[in-house]
Amino acid sequence: MPHHPLWLPRPPALSAAAQSCLTEAGSLTERLQSTGRRFAVRVLRQGPDACLEDEAPSLGLAAGAPLHAREVALTLDDTPVVFARSVTRLDCAAWQPILDRGSRSLGLTLFGGLPDLLRDPLRYRLIAADHPLFAPAARLSPHASYPARRCRFLLRQAPLLVCELFLPELENFLR
Repeated sequence: MPHHPLWLPRPPALSAAAQSCLTEAGSLTERLQSTGRRFAVRVLRQGPDACLEDEAPSLGLAAGAPLHAREVALTLDDTPVVFARSVTRLDCAAWQPILDRGSRSLGLTLFGGLPDLLRDPLRYRLIAADHPLFAPAARLSPHASYPARRCRFLLRQAPLLVCELFLPELENFLR
């Protein structure tokens, strides 16, 4: 898979609980629901956007090219614990209907509803103030940096890139 060199195959050093959640191989939605807290998806924005420089290699687009983005906050008991951005090519027939889901979780579909789905390995990095996804995460939970993971999914050869930034509040629910 083409990927940006700052996204690494190993996660940053974190507490055992946070590390376990960051490296979860299955559905993050199911993992969050297993806390016994009230899980919800809050759509922050959805629609046309520009391809970020570190998204471009995974999508086969140029940085700044138009794409379709869905940004959400995953919450537990109304507290944001994850900021997620899912991006695909603009007007992608394979992913557009799937992303147009309102406040329903994308994770449950990605890990159970699409038998012909291919998934690349997870990649990791710390997102700091110099990354464009820092600002929307900081609006939910101001912090110096955010451990993040992302994965590319292929459906009928069409790529979807899902990036999740783990907010510090998540740790309170993992104890």
